[in-house]
Amino acid sequence: MPQTTSAPLMTVTGSTLVLAPVPGRRAARAPGPYARLFAVPGSRAFTVGNLIARLPMGMFGISAVMMIAGQRGSYALAGAVTATGLAALALVAPWTARLVDRYGQARIAVPATLIAVLGSVGLVLCVRAQAPAWTLFACYAATATTPNIGGMSRARWTHLLRDSPAAHHTAMSFEQAADELCYMFGPVVAAFLCSAVFPEAGTLTAAVLLLSGMLVFTSQRATEPPVAAARRGGSPLRAVAPLLALFVPLGVLFGSMEVTSIAHLGAQGLGAATGVVLALQAAGSCAAGLLYGALRPRSLRTCLLALCAAMALPWAAAATGSLPLLALALLLAGVATAPTMVTAMSRIHAVTPQGRLNEGMTLAVTAILAGISLGSATAGFLVDRLGSTTPYALPAAAAVLALLVCRPVRLSGTGQVP
Repeated sequence: MPQTTSAPLMTVTGSTLVLAPVPGRRAARAPGPYARLFAVPGSRAFTVGNLIARLPMGMFGISAVMMIAGQRGSYALAGAVTATGLAALALVAPWTARLVDRYGQARIAVPATLIAVLGSVGLVLCVRAQAPAWTLFACYAATATTPNIGGMSRARWTHLLRDSPAAHHTAMSFEQAADELCYMFGPVVAAFLCSAVFPEAGTLTAAVLLLSGMLVFTSQRATEPPVAAARRGGSPLRAVAPLLALFVPLGVLFGSMEVTSIAHLGAQGLGAATGVVLALQAAGSCAAGLLYGALRPRSLRTCLLALCAAMALPWAAAATGSLPLLALALLLAGVATAPTMVTAMSRIHAVTPQGRLNEGMTLAVTAILAGISLGSATAGFLVDRLGSTTPYALPAAAAVLALLVCRPVRLSGTGQVP
């Protein structure tokens, strides 16, 4: 007997003929925000390169410290070299970003990355050859040409999702989670390579990952923002300057929290497990960033109020002397961090002139780096004089300061997604 196939049932809704639901069959579930995000053509390919190139950002610093201290026997020299590299990055990064916006990501990012990789390889060779100390400073300073891979990735999302604010919010939340993930695992990978393989393994591996990831990222030309728009916009410094006053205290918060936590956990005799407890803050921020991307965005003032409350928790937990309470407090502090950073960065997008987003993002990162340096130095000064508990007041105070300097954003017809 021939088999017959029944036609799908139809029903009338208003004046429209639609498919009727089939009894016993579940309706297909609508894709989630991240599934829709990575359904954008080309997004998966450039994200893979982005993540490969971003992981070394959390590896270079600790790799250089362990390599130089291990070979030269001086943490003071190692710290001075990395501090010089951070200062050079703050000076060079905005200019590199400006060139990227003006001439395109592929044309500038690849040669800039090659210079940075040569600087890293030169540092390894100088350390191994017992070259004069000034050569270490010169080589590490050359790594300051490393392009802001996070800024370039955010610029691609902004270009691709310029007509979809909700999807853009999801993309920025993903990027913040990626930052936290790489800064959480990067130091762990670097420390393992430098200690278990050989002292130079961390730096060499980071250099290979940076170059290979950047080549994959820049090879995706279809998703690269056009450079024609970059020539029409002016410098973003004037537009983002009021917001830089917000990013500096946020950097102070990050730098002071890290130094204070390391000192406090070390004083508690935690030893090698210190890194695990510190990773809880990054893990909380990573998870919160992904969750925040699936929710409706909140105002920056609301996020900062939550951040102020969360930053008081480690101070209170440290005063009790309980390590489990401190670990939980750091986790909750991290949960409040990602929504604040995502929302603050969205303000950069809102006010940055058309075609200059990478430079605007890099200026914000430079302000954060300046704040981290200030926060780290201040926290170290307070730890030496007041112990390791009282300095937890510094990140709490920095959060309050960020709330005080927060002002409503004024859109000026930039065409960016707010």
